[in-house]
Amino acid sequence: MDWLKRMNLVLEYIEQNLDGDIDYKKMAQVASSSEYHFSRMFASISGIALSEYIRRRRLTLAAFDIQKSDLRILDIALKYGYDSVDSFSRAFKRTHGITPSTARKKGVQLKAYPTISFQLSIKGDTEMDYRIEKLDYDMRIIGKSKSVKTSRAFKTIPNLWNTAKKDGFMQELIDLSWENPKCTLESLLGICGKEAAIMDDEFVYFMGVRYDGEPPNDMETLLIPPSTWAVFPNIVEAWKRLYSEWVPTSGYELANLPCIECYYGPKHNPRHELWVPVLPK
Repeated sequence: MDWLKRMNLVLEYIEQNLDGDIDYKKMAQVASSSEYHFSRMFASISGIALSEYIRRRRLTLAAFDIQKSDLRILDIALKYGYDSVDSFSRAFKRTHGITPSTARKKGVQLKAYPTISFQLSIKGDTEMDYRIEKLDYDMRIIGKSKSVKTSRAFKTIPNLWNTAKKDGFMQELIDLSWENPKCTLESLLGICGKEAAIMDDEFVYFMGVRYDGEPPNDMETLLIPPSTWAVFPNIVEAWKRLYSEWVPTSGYELANLPCIECYYGPKHNPRHELWVPVLPK
């Protein structure tokens, strides 16, 4: 399958550049993926964050260099992207359990993280409900943004909404939301990635509602152009299966726009949906 080949080409690119600069935008291009989605897609399919995989591979090769060469520790640190011996030593010890200087001794135990490869696995024994929505107008959203660590997103985002409920921000959004809806995307919205820059360790989460009036002074405005969306009920389940199950077989590519988490009011069925921007292949 094309997506499988592209992801393995990304792994080749990483291996070829472990001792140099690794360009996240270049990786997204190799994968024919949008910048918004690449890091999350990699983590979903591989089971490890992209930055963590690169770090492990670099420290694996660094350990080989320490044991097999006479290079100075500083030179090895610089080779694998660390700007000082101290930062390299801390990372090395977290991975291998010993310092780089101790690793020079014969008989010490080190850890080697091999190159991963993507292979086809048979899934899909449980169906995924979805529908395609096309919105032919600019979507103007107002609200506030928060920085979220990717590894803690599933815990942090519910806490953000709980805080918004307690401090009155959620009610403020509800009061500003549309009384006469133009489409089904009328609710509290969580936009995953306000900007198109790849940030593997964290992203900007935007909490808001669709609104065409003048926004309050303490709120930002986000404009999303006319787009086609694949819509899935149950946000958590959809995130788990989107990249590894639905995208590879759907006939769609992910568009270079953020996903939107849509939280509806009481008695609405479903209670929440994930809106994913797509383009036909």
